[in-house]
Amino acid sequence: QVQLVESGGGLVQAGGSLRLSCAASGRTFSSYVMGWFRQAPGKGRDFVATISWSGSSTSYADSVKGRFTISRDNAKNTVYLQMNSLKPEDTAVYYCAGYLTSSWSSWGQGTQVTVSS
Repeated sequence: QVQLVESGGGLVQAGGSLRLSCAASGRTFSSYVMGWFRQAPGKGRDFVATISWSGSSTSYADSVKGRFTISRDNAKNTVYLQMNSLKPEDTAVYYCAGYLTSSWSSWGQGTQVTVSS
C-alpha cells in the first residue's frame, strides 16, 4: 500500500481558493485510482472527486462540480485538489485516498479546510 500525506489546508474566506496536495510514498502510486473525500463536523465522510491512474478520467460530486479540479503528477507521486469559489459548506477535513483492486485501501490523515462567511 501507499502511504499518503495531505497538505495545503487552512482558513480562507468565502469565494477564495485553496490547493490541496497529497504526497504518496511507494513505487505503485501510478497504479492507484486516487480520490478526495471530506468529512464535516458531525457528518459522515463524503466523496469529493476521483481521478484514474493515468489522469485521463475524473469524476466529481455534484456539490463541487465546476469549482474543484482534481489532478495528479505520477512523476511526483502527488495528487492535487484545486478548490475555487469556496463556500462555508465546504468546511471539512479533507482526506486523500487510494483505490486498488476493490477498495479504498489507503488513506491519509486529513487536512482541515475552513471557509469563513
